[in-house]
This record gives sequence, C-alpha cells and structure tokens, in this order.
Amino acid sequence: MTAEAATAGHDPALDRRYMELALSLGRRGLGRTWPNPAVGAVVVKDGTILGRGWTQPGGRPHAETEALRRAGRAARGATMYVTLEPCSHHGKTPPCAEAIVKAGIARVVSALDDPNPEVAGRGYAMLRERGIAVETGLGADEAAHDHAGHVRRMREGRPQVLLKLAVSSDGKAGLAGRKPVGITGEAARIRVHRMRAESDAILVGIGTILSDDPHLTCRLPGMLGRSPVRVVLDARLRVPVMTAVIGTAHETPTWVVGGRNASAMAEDILRAKGVEVLRVDERNGRLDIPAVLKALAERGITRLMVEGGPTVAASFVQAGLVDEAAVFRAPNPIEGGIGALEGLPLTALTQAAWLKPVATEAVGADTLQTYERA
Repeated sequence: MTAEAATAGHDPALDRRYMELALSLGRRGLGRTWPNPAVGAVVVKDGTILGRGWTQPGGRPHAETEALRRAGRAARGATMYVTLEPCSHHGKTPPCAEAIVKAGIARVVSALDDPNPEVAGRGYAMLRERGIAVETGLGADEAAHDHAGHVRRMREGRPQVLLKLAVSSDGKAGLAGRKPVGITGEAARIRVHRMRAESDAILVGIGTILSDDPHLTCRLPGMLGRSPVRVVLDARLRVPVMTAVIGTAHETPTWVVGGRNASAMAEDILRAKGVEVLRVDERNGRLDIPAVLKALAERGITRLMVEGGPTVAASFVQAGLVDEAAVFRAPNPIEGGIGALEGLPLTALTQAAWLKPVATEAVGADTLQTYERA
C-alpha cells in the first residue's frame, strides 16, 4: 500500500476520537515513566481497535511496542495513533519506528514532534523512507500539555514545575509562629494526592519537614506505590533522621539537596538511611533553584510538584520558575497568619506576567484556581 493510499478516505472525526483515546491512555503513565515521556498509542484497522498501549512503569516497554504486541499480526495495514513521535534511536530497547515498520503499519498519526535531539524528526523520516504515511499535529495542544515535562527537560534542561498552595480566604498559609494548620477540606486533599500521583517528584523545604513532619506520599487507597520521589531542600543537611521522610526512605525514594559545604558526616548518615544526597551551589546563603532543577533533570525528573513552605514557594516565584500553579483557597480566614509566599504578596504568583489563569472550580467547600505559563 502506498502512503497516498494509506491516507485516503479517513474520517477526521474518527481520527480525532482515536487520538483522544491515545492521549487518555498516555496519561495513565504520568508520574511513573520518568525519565521517559508517558506516551499513549492505539492500533486501528477498518474501524476496529486492535491494540492499546501506554508507556510502562520505569519507561519501558514503550507505548508503541505495547500496542503492537496486543495487535499482533493483525497490525499489518493498520493505522497507529501515537501521542509523541516514535523514537528512532537504539537505547535500552530497539527503536519504536523500527518496530512499526516490521509490524507492517501503513499509516501513523502522531500528535507531537519529539524535541529529544536523538529523535527530532528522525522517527518520522525512518517511517516515511519505508513507505509509511505519516501525519502530524492532530491533538498537538493536548499532547504538548501532557508531555510538558519531557519537552521542558529536553529544551531547557529542567523539569516542568507545578506549584501547589493551600491558602485561607485572606491568603494565609499557616498560623502565626509558623504553626501548621489544616486549611482545606477532604475533597481538596484527595485532589492533591492525585496530583502527587501524576508527578515524578514532590519538593519541600527543610522548614516544612521540621514543622509538619509530613510523609509526602500518595495516600489514596491502593495508590501508595504511585508516590513520587520526595525531594527536601536542606542546605546544611540538618534534617533529623527520625522524621517520616527519612525513616521511610527505603520504601519511598527520598532525595535531600544540600549545599557544597554541608557536613560530609551528615551526608554519610543520610545515605546509610537510604537517602540520596545531591549537592548544588548556593546563592545568597540559599540553594540555587536553577541548579536544583538542573540536578533533578539530570536524574530524569520531568514533572516536579512543589508543595512549599512559604520560603521555598517564594524562591520559585522570584526565579520565574513556576510553569503551572494550583491555588486551593479555603472559605475561611486565618487571623494573623503567615503569608503563602515569604516576603511576597500572593499576587506575585496569581498576577505574574508569565502566568495566565486557566480555570476556577469548586473542590468541596474550597476553590481551586489553576494557572499555566502564558
């Protein structure tokens, strides 16, 4: 079958429906596939779905090979819908483009070009050279959102950053004296745990560990295994070994980021507890946030959720390194409480020039306002 014949007579509405299925399948892998992107793929012939696939935990097998495995020999002459350009290079597995050729796929509909310099159009070229019809761009906006972490890491050498804040109606994040307090309700808590499950890593500062002693896991029923890597910013490596994150480091990966001059003995103690210690430069006595993000990206993190506290949140806002924000606002005030952003008004985030509001919704008794990079 020629490439021209493969593209003829296809219903755009059906193409859209199958791409939407591929996108929904790919989202199953969010937070579980790093350093690889969470891709979805569907194999279709004569109106029948022959195979579905999504990137498996740890990044392999890839979505395309999973879908082809399920389709089997029936894949010959079929169309594959995939959310990201099929890889063309030999890594730990053979190229997906090569597997597509071998399976006899006649047409590939891809949502998004892969910015990975090892791919970057080569996947499409390999397919076209073998006579496979290739169409690109269907579902590109949705795919760009889903693959934002992969794209950001490839182009900028850092993860996509989501900042989550929980604030009272008057914009406060805690009681006076930095005492913790429950702000939002159960519905918001569930939403936050779902957000954690779709993140590669979750980041807090040492102040949050010392005041709250959080577990930073995904505690929805049956989803503890979806907990992200826990990252603690701790320039002096002073996090106590009896805290929850250190005590469970053998169960849920835990990384502590310290300064170059922090105690080597403290690092040894943390490593003995199963913690990975990263060292980065400091700026004005605090860890350099761009350096932190670079170190995380080098270890494969593509989607980072920042949960605070106020000092850490403010440092990301000041650096202009918030790509998405989720602000949960409770209906009641906290008289005399501390601000959500240390030394900054909340409007430094909500009215930031590089962010745009995208949605406002009720989450139980609370309100969720979301923002994305403009």
